[in-house]
Amino acid sequence: MKLFTDRQLHLVKNALAMATLAVELRPGPFHSASDQADMKILLGEITESEVELAYYVIAAQLAITGQPGAIPRSATP
Repeated sequence: MKLFTDRQLHLVKNALAMATLAVELRPGPFHSASDQADMKILLGEITESEVELAYYVIAAQLAITGQPGAIPRSATP
């Protein structure tokens, strides 16, 4: 199995967060709920904490929608 550098792992986390949000925002005939669910599970497994997960989710929301969305309590100071 390939081991990722820190930068590569960061890019994978970023891509998964953006992909799950993009799928969620574009329902339709090509919407794959199972792929979306699997990506969310994988993102949760490779992030080290709820705060890190929230960081990637919020960053994806900002990148795709321009809005941060709801910030989970665990991510606030």
